[in-house]
Parts: sequence; structure tokens; C-alpha cells
Amino acid sequence: MSESLRIVFAGTPEFAAEHLKALLDTPHQIIAVYSQPDRPAGRGQKLTPSPVKQLALQHTIPVYQPQTLRDPATQAELAALKPDLMVVVAYGLILPQVVLDTPRLGCINSHASLLPRWRGAAPIQRAIEAGDAESGVTVMQMEAGLDTGPMLLKVSTAIIAADSGGSLHDRLAALGPPAVIEAIRGLAAGTLKGQVQDDSLATYAHKLNKDEARIDWSRPAVELERLVRAFHPWPICHSTLNGEALKVHAAQMGEGSGAPGTILAADKSGLTVACDTGALRLTRLQLPGGKALNFSDLFNSRREQFAAGLVLGQ
Repeated sequence: MSESLRIVFAGTPEFAAEHLKALLDTPHQIIAVYSQPDRPAGRGQKLTPSPVKQLALQHTIPVYQPQTLRDPATQAELAALKPDLMVVVAYGLILPQVVLDTPRLGCINSHASLLPRWRGAAPIQRAIEAGDAESGVTVMQMEAGLDTGPMLLKVSTAIIAADSGGSLHDRLAALGPPAVIEAIRGLAAGTLKGQVQDDSLATYAHKLNKDEARIDWSRPAVELERLVRAFHPWPICHSTLNGEALKVHAAQMGEGSGAPGTILAADKSGLTVACDTGALRLTRLQLPGGKALNFSDLFNSRREQFAAGLVLGQ
């Protein structure tokens, strides 16, 4: 049986909570959890604890939520826990060198890409947006650079044509935890050594923002189809029609050509819109004040709003 380690876990969103859940089922002791400070959420903007904090509290694990890890008092607090290892998953704070050096076995990170491709904040969405054939999870030994540390273990999965940011997230959230547990076993036994990343192959997955989710119809349809999938369930691609906001929840490649943004056809199969090259068929839309609906439902009740020749994005 492998050594039982004293582990500090640091993470914030649901992806991280899946890792913590798996670690709670191992012989290791989760002695503390670090998570981002509570943030406003929902229509009431009520302060809401992160998924990781909620799970920790359910298991009566002490939770720490510093604004930064650069404060000497915060660093001393962590050192006093005497961790063997720190497991970091989508935490959201930079770990300075003094923190990286605190645990006996250092800090490891589960990152949702096949490093060195897609270092950074949004690797899942950027992989789909770029048309990558595969994605995965890399468990690495952390160092001061952003996702630059030696790779301990990789697991991969094909990106299929139907994948969205949400579906790929869920698949990677299931692949990551067993890989982390396996890496911990190898570290504790001293049998696992990191492989240095080739920096010349590195790409960066910049943070998502709502502005880049606005559909630019002068782009090729094949790029926009990937963008719609990548940015679902957030930030969701959007355009305008007749001056009203139009959220695009799902789309497929369509047929036809015309001036970018022009509606070419509307029927129960979708709303076909011309792009710079090719056309995009919008199959699931959301109008202001409404919920997301399949286009066949919208077409039945609002046929006149989607007449051929109208132009989106103006």
C-alpha cells in the first residue's frame, strides 16, 4: 500500500472539485483546501462559495481563501500545515517560489491540455476553436512559469465533431483525477520523473471574453462553427438581428453563399447565414428575454423575423 500523504488541495471551479472528490476517496489526508474568495453570482449577485469550497465544507476540511499567496503571513500559514504535497487544479492564483518550495514533494498541477500546447487559462475552448484533433490532461510538477513545469503524466481524448466546450470539459474532468492519483503514487514511491517541456512547441490559451464571442460573419463558416461549439456554455456566441441580440447556442455547416451575414434560408432545419466562405446553419437560438430554443420552434412562431435577405450583425 502506498504512503499516506498530507495533501493541501488548491482549486476553484467544478473541474477542480472533481479532482478533490477523487482524492477524498484515497488513503491520503486532505489537510486543507485553498480556493478563490467567494464571488457574486446569479441575478441577485449574492456572494457564492466556489464548488471546491462547497465540497470541502461538506467534508469539514479547513478552507483558506487568501486574495494572494505573496503575503508572508499567508505563506507562513501554509508552511505551518506541514504538507507533503500540494495539488493545484484551476486555482486561479499565481504560486510564488516560496510556496512551490513549501511541500516536501513540491506542487503538482492537473492542466486540461496536452502540454506544451495550450498553456494558460482557457485550454479546453481554445483546442476546439483551433480545430485540434485531440485534447487531454497533463499532470506536471509546478515551477514559477505559467504551465511550464516538467510533465509527469499525460492522458488524451479525441475531440469529436459534436464536442462543445462543455462536453470536452466534462470528459477531461473525468480523465484528470485518476491521472493525478497515479502521479501521486509515483511521486511518493520515487519512481516518477518529469519530462521537460519543449518551449518551442508552446501555445497560449488566453482567457475568454464576451467580446470575442460576437460573431464576425466575414470569417469562414468552418471557423465560426468551431467557435460556436468552443464558446458553449460560456460565453456563448452572439450576433444581432433587426437590432435585437441573438445568442447562438448551436450551429452546423450550411450550404450557399452570399454577402456575409445575409440570411440565405430559414426552415425547420435551421437559419442559414452566409459567411465569408460558405454558410452557417444556426440550429439553436435565444432571443432577448427568452430561453434557448431549437430553431424549428422559433420558426413556427416567428417566421417573419427570419426572412431571407435580412442581414445579421447590423
